[in-house]
Amino acid sequence: MSEASEKQAASPSGGIGVVIVAAGRGARAGQADGPKQYQRIGGRAVIAHTLDTFLSHPMIGAVVVAIHADDAELFQRAAEAHGDRLVAVIGGPSRQASVRLGLLALREQAPAKVLVHDAVRPFVDAGLIDRTIEAIGERQGALPALPVADTLKRESATGMIDETVSRAGLHAAQTPQGFPFWPLLAAHEKAHHLGKTEFTDDAAIAEWAQIPVKIVPGSPDNVKLTWARDIALADQRLSSAQRFPDIRTGNGYDVHAFEPGDHVTLCGIAIPYERKLSGHSDADVGLHALTDALLATCGAGDIGTHFPPSDPQWKGAASKIFVEHAAKLVRERGGRIANADITLICEAPRVGPHRAAMTQALSAMLGIAGERISIKATTNEKLGFVGRGEGIAAIATASVVYPGDVPA
Repeated sequence: MSEASEKQAASPSGGIGVVIVAAGRGARAGQADGPKQYQRIGGRAVIAHTLDTFLSHPMIGAVVVAIHADDAELFQRAAEAHGDRLVAVIGGPSRQASVRLGLLALREQAPAKVLVHDAVRPFVDAGLIDRTIEAIGERQGALPALPVADTLKRESATGMIDETVSRAGLHAAQTPQGFPFWPLLAAHEKAHHLGKTEFTDDAAIAEWAQIPVKIVPGSPDNVKLTWARDIALADQRLSSAQRFPDIRTGNGYDVHAFEPGDHVTLCGIAIPYERKLSGHSDADVGLHALTDALLATCGAGDIGTHFPPSDPQWKGAASKIFVEHAAKLVRERGGRIANADITLICEAPRVGPHRAAMTQALSAMLGIAGERISIKATTNEKLGFVGRGEGIAAIATASVVYPGDVPA
């Protein structure tokens, strides 16, 4: 049994690991600011944009970056904002060798699944990452790819057209490519020991190792920056987006009446109380308002559109399901949640003692830092149904940054 197989049998697996390949020299893109992964687009290194996307994704755990031995200082500057979450390893003489070294560095974490991504694909988005992760099985990999649109010609030795190649069934491969961790590591180890070094991506080495690979829809925006022109166009795209950021704000409002019970659920936290809120789900008025606010940022309807109260499957459901669904829709559209603000309007129970727990719960649901979450409480000065202690209302605001320019 190989070392990878032995570890697979002995270790519980969990989480999503990532190997970012950044050890290449990138000569075709020019060397003005170093290798292409460190050239600046939108005012930052290419690799910095790539790292942002993966490290802001709530499902991503350990991230290993394979770098060139000469690039330690460049990498440190580019990754400064995320230094505590990254492991850097010195890559090998080829992409295949670098991936293997990155996988070896992940062994201790023993992730269930691993994504391998090119550092010079900075426009990867959360939706593409989601699709790839979802397609990975216990013995199946996943490859994002786009159908080939151009007519293909094979060149002869004399520089003339030899034949026209059918493009039926042909796809252009992208990254991140995803696999069950231990089978991919075992395949790399086997190829290394046999001296096989010809594999240009991980789907190829999986094919050789007889690991099935499922194609999932890629993204036309997920381009690989290869030439100097690619760098220039990427810089133009990001600089334009920075001048005209597409920042959207959504609002949500919800109210629930009290009924007999022994606790109230607010912002994901059960608070002991002499009554509970009435509703088809757990009646978490704060999370319901936040769900509507998130959906509003991408025109995706409201909470009733996705979770109708007439559907019995949502009876008693935890409202975190609704928030996580709305956050996923936002990410699939390329959005990044910048801020969530919830105001709870009630005479009782007291919210203050539970604010820290609520913030932590929302941080996990949204995949953002607690400093980007605000939870406030106020009374209604004894006025109206809230003032009479008949129920609780909530107002929520969500700010989301979407890619691209604001339409003219």
